[in-house]
Amino acid sequence: QVQLVESGGGLVQAEGSLRLSCVASLRTFSTSVMAWFRQASGKEREFVASISQQRGGDTKLADAVKGRFTISRDNAKNTVYLQMNSLKLDDTAVYYCAISPGLGWSPVAVTQEVHYPYWGQGTQVTVSS
Repeated sequence: QVQLVESGGGLVQAEGSLRLSCVASLRTFSTSVMAWFRQASGKEREFVASISQQRGGDTKLADAVKGRFTISRDNAKNTVYLQMNSLKLDDTAVYYCAISPGLGWSPVAVTQEVHYPYWGQGTQVTVSS
């Protein structure tokens, strides 16, 4: 059974920073595409960031977070990170990590929820003014 456990969420003031972590219990983690999505209250879940299998490999960021968020991974720790800087009120949401063991890197496909069979429970990020 695959488990994804997110951590690092919390309450932060606007322009502050947080780093989310997600640990995956999947032996094929190093060959899996990882992603972060988020869902604000009353809105649909949306893509935030994705990273290809290799350390330092391809990344994809949503336009809303480019220049502020960074996604990275440590395959030795089965962990993916989301560094969030210059946080805005609109970044308030539940953040989910997701893993796709069989997905080849595609800048379009990696943004689509349908390609991720495993999801974490989510971690709340609240940005205050």
